[in-house]
Amino acid sequence: MKIVILDGYTLNPGDLSWEPLKELGEVTVYERTAPKDVCKRAEGAEVVFTNKVVLDEAVLEKLPSLKYIGVLATGYNVVDVAAAARKGIVVTNIPAYSTSSVAQMAFAHILNIVQRVGYYAQEVSNGKWSRQADFSFWDAPLHELDGKKIGIIGFGNTGRATARIAVGFGLDVYAYTSKSAMELPADVHKCPSMDELFRKCDIVSLHCPLTETTRELVDARKLDLMKPSAILINTGRGGLVNEQDLADALNSGKIAAAGLDVLSSEPPRADNPLLKARNCFITPHQAWATKEARVRLMQLAVNNLKAFLEGKPVNVVNN
Repeated sequence: MKIVILDGYTLNPGDLSWEPLKELGEVTVYERTAPKDVCKRAEGAEVVFTNKVVLDEAVLEKLPSLKYIGVLATGYNVVDVAAAARKGIVVTNIPAYSTSSVAQMAFAHILNIVQRVGYYAQEVSNGKWSRQADFSFWDAPLHELDGKKIGIIGFGNTGRATARIAVGFGLDVYAYTSKSAMELPADVHKCPSMDELFRKCDIVSLHCPLTETTRELVDARKLDLMKPSAILINTGRGGLVNEQDLADALNSGKIAAAGLDVLSSEPPRADNPLLKARNCFITPHQAWATKEARVRLMQLAVNNLKAFLEGKPVNVVNN
């Protein structure tokens, strides 16, 4: 069986092993694949794995041997799942592999903002502490989380994990979710409207999927509802935020800060307004990429393929 991995580098830049997959067939791994090379590289393959390489209907029509597509991520919008279903191709994804890692990154951004960790570490390195007359110095505000309010939009796996961490820090947790109040943990309050959540919370953290309904749900109107001291966190999808509106809100002081791990276009265009926005802290879409999460992703990808080969596919997204 011919197995092709179209863009294996981000999952495995060299610190993991493809051997478990090689036990299932003849494996060819490409670090990256340009759109023009997809059909040539996947030609004759019965199994193709992709992370961000697009497999649309036009590509699928040119791959008659293809029986299985394994998406090496949770989101599977890179595959035309309807076209795959029509051709009898099973498509699977990897759910919930990075839950803890993404929740951890949400709080890495929150703590960096309220404690100014990166800023003060750099100031110490620059010699500023050494030049002080006192044992301690600060020239930018520091804040406690205890007693403040965090609003979580989307209460799936990562939203729930983020809420657990928030409770540990003493935050009052509010969730905007389709789940009923009875389905939420006892220490999480259901917020009746998104506007109320933006209005009352000191921190708003995005954990919902990107759909036509949620695209740019954070826009100028929502940002105007927030407190001037409020923080926006996005470890979900870049398209959840209108980036120009957020840059304007940060630069005008309408909100205090933003911590982002995702942008609408990745890597970002040089003219993305958030790259130079005031108090905007951006990490390069790496919340998912802890070694522990990638080991889990690799094992789940192998398990998905094994289940398919045994005639009992799991995590199928195009039933």
